[in-house]
Amino acid sequence: MTAPVKDAVPTAEARRGMLAGPRFRPGESLFRWLLLACLALGIVFLVSLLAYVLVEAWPRLDSRLWTNFPSIRRPENAGAQSAIYGTIWVISFTALFCLPTGIMAAVYLEEYADQERWYNRLIEVNIQNLAAVPSIIYGILGLGLLARQLALGTTVLTASLTLSLLVLPVVIISSREAIRAVPRSIRQASLALGATQWQTIWRQVLPAAVPGIATGSILALSRAIGEAAPVIMLGAVTFVMFNPEGLQSEYTVLPVQIYNWISQSREEFHHLAAAAIILLLAILLVMNAAAIWLRNRYSRRW
Repeated sequence: MTAPVKDAVPTAEARRGMLAGPRFRPGESLFRWLLLACLALGIVFLVSLLAYVLVEAWPRLDSRLWTNFPSIRRPENAGAQSAIYGTIWVISFTALFCLPTGIMAAVYLEEYADQERWYNRLIEVNIQNLAAVPSIIYGILGLGLLARQLALGTTVLTASLTLSLLVLPVVIISSREAIRAVPRSIRQASLALGATQWQTIWRQVLPAAVPGIATGSILALSRAIGEAAPVIMLGAVTFVMFNPEGLQSEYTVLPVQIYNWISQSREEFHHLAAAAIILLLAILLVMNAAAIWLRNRYSRRW
C-alpha cells in the first residue's frame, strides 16, 4: 500500500508572499489609467458635440419641425415632415424585407445546415465578409441593379431593398448567436417527447431566442435609419413637398434632409439641420432603449 500523501506545507517565503498581498505592477496601473483617460476623452468630445448641436437646434425645437414641409424661401417656417414620413416608410419596409429573411437564414444555418458541406461553409464566410462591406457599396449595388437594371427607379421600394441588403448580414449573425445560446438539452427533451425538428424550433428554440433576435434586429434597423450614403447614391430627392404614398413613390429621409440643410449658406438652415439631428438622435435612442428593454425583460439564464 502507498503511504497517504500529506498536504503540502507552504514555506516561510511563500507565507510572507501571501500575507503581503498582490504585488504592485506599475505597467498594469499605467495601462489602466491610460484606458480611463481614453474613455474620459471620448466622453468629453461626445458631450461637447451634443451640447453644440443642442444649442444650435434650440431655436427650432418646436412643432414646426414635424408639422411643416421643407421650404427654400422661408426657412423660419420650414419643417421635416416629408423626411420623417419617408424615414418611417423606408424603415418599415426594410424591416418587412430583411427580418423574416435574416431569421429564417439563421435558423437554416444553425439548425439544418451540415457544416461539413462546402457550400454551407462558403455561405458562412460570405455572410461574415458582407457584414464588413462599406454602406456606399450597397448604394452602388442598389443603383446599378435595382434602380437601373430592374427599372425600379429611385423609389421607396429601391431604398428599402438596398437597406435590407445592408443590414441583412447583421440580422443573420445576431440571430444565429441568439439561437446558439439556447441549450441543446431543450432541443433533446422536445425531440424525446415526440416533437418534430420544426416543432422543436418553432415552439421551443425561437421563443427562447426572442430576446437576442429582437435586440440584434432593432440595432440593425437603428444602423439603417441613420445611413445617408446608400440613399444619396440611389438619388433620394433632397427637396420633397409631399409624403410618400406607396412603394413606387419618390421620397426623402432624415439623413438626406439634414445633408441638404447643412449644405445651405443661410444660418436658419443650420438651425434646422441641428434640430433634425436631435430628432434623429431621439428616434435612435428610443429604438436602442426598446432593444435594451426587450433583452432585460425576456432574457433567461440557463
